[in-house]
Amino acid sequence: MFTHIVFFNLKDKKQISEARDILLSMEGNIPQLKIIEVGIDVIHTNRSYDLALITRFDCLEDMKTYAVHEYHVNSVLKYLKPMLEDSKIVDFES
Repeated sequence: MFTHIVFFNLKDKKQISEARDILLSMEGNIPQLKIIEVGIDVIHTNRSYDLALITRFDCLEDMKTYAVHEYHVNSVLKYLKPMLEDSKIVDFES
């Protein structure tokens, strides 16, 4: 199993729910994507990010395919990137 986690900070905090919905729209639209979870931060510390995405794939190659998949690029990144102030990732195999 390959796990891809992304933490997002948004420029406009009023768009957090919209960003979550954009990310969740990938479910069922990208065959390589086996599991998706999206969470909005509830603690709000100095170390917190606004939103977290956890995705799981069968292997690294499937994650690479997802990264360039038409739905991910044209229906997610196209709308999400302009909202972002910052993002960080962690990728690992288990």
